Amino acid sequence: MPPSADTVRDLHKYEYTILFAIERLMKRYAWVPFDDLKRVTRLSKNELEYRLGELLQKDLVRYEGAPYPGYSLLFNGYDALALHTLTKRGSISALGSLIGVGKESEVFEALGLGVIVLKFHRVGQQSFQSVRLNREYMNKDGHCPWIFASAHSAEQEYEALLRLNGKVRVPVPIDRSRHTIAMSYVPGVNLNQCTLEDPKYILEELMEEMKKIYALGIIHADFSEYNVMVNEDHCWIIDWPQWVSVTHPNADEILLHDVTTIVDFFNRKYRMALQVSDALDQVTG
Repeated sequence: MPPSADTVRDLHKYEYTILFAIERLMKRYAWVPFDDLKRVTRLSKNELEYRLGELLQKDLVRYEGAPYPGYSLLFNGYDALALHTLTKRGSISALGSLIGVGKESEVFEALGLGVIVLKFHRVGQQSFQSVRLNREYMNKDGHCPWIFASAHSAEQEYEALLRLNGKVRVPVPIDRSRHTIAMSYVPGVNLNQCTLEDPKYILEELMEEMKKIYALGIIHADFSEYNVMVNEDHCWIIDWPQWVSVTHPNADEILLHDVTTIVDFFNRKYRMALQVSDALDQVTG
């Protein structure tokens, strides 16, 4: 859960200075040394110790004494920086309630120019190794804290939304800061949570959307009933951090998996008899 709006609003300017400094220095250190923080922030030793104590108490940073005394951001601290930046830009004005939790994200309602959605990417240690191996944008070697892995994930999703916006039914990208994306609110419910009155119509619409996506050079790479929102009229495709280009070496295999997953869902739940080969021809034709 991100920090409360009160916490983000009431942080002292020196505390933000420290959070920004830790973020910057974490690109070099797993644990940022106190002396480096003092040098970068230009705060006195007493002031820095006091403000770090405040940040520790608010669960925005953590401390480790070995192999040397050092500090790193917690996700709450990274959330605070993202929310602070998005607020300063005027993209959001309030954070609302939690509306969805995924394997690698939390989704909240928020206020911008109306009701919008904030998606916080949270690539954790349990899933990180598979992410590093399977996603093109991740460094294969070297130091890569989870917060920066999450920022890469958000950047990847935001790029897909920008490329697809206005051409395919996806959330409208509004802004991004670090691991957090502001996007339009999509009405409806997840495909896996509803019973469709006309499943054939929705499946045909999904195949058409997948065809448009493929023609734009993109493959979702995690397409399933969990990543489709449906209302009375249309469907939207969500969750894009893992997308790949149609030029990816495994593009055919990835696309086949996407098509098979969604076709199997409709055949299983609605007793349809669509052949995967026919659906694949429709997408690539």
